[in-house]
Amino acid sequence: MTELHAIIHGCVQLVMFRDFVQRRATKLKAVGTVQNLSDGTVEVVAQGERAALENLLQALHKGPILAHVDRVESEWRAPTGTFADFCIAY
Repeated sequence: MTELHAIIHGCVQLVMFRDFVQRRATKLKAVGTVQNLSDGTVEVVAQGERAALENLLQALHKGPILAHVDRVESEWRAPTGTFADFCIAY
């Protein structure tokens, strides 16, 4: 198991981005969180198999239809927490 930490920049809030990430991550059997940050970005912390998280990372670059992703900062790291499922943090 590995962890993906990503910050998504662009028009990514108020466009169902968090819901998009939660649905995609759950489908890929990843666990973790997604949340809006005060600077207008979205943060994703996802844990799972590397191949599944690579698929999720590709999806983050595209986002839902209403989003416009400018860039994604991502890093791979050892799991930093324990998650039971993938949830939206408020």
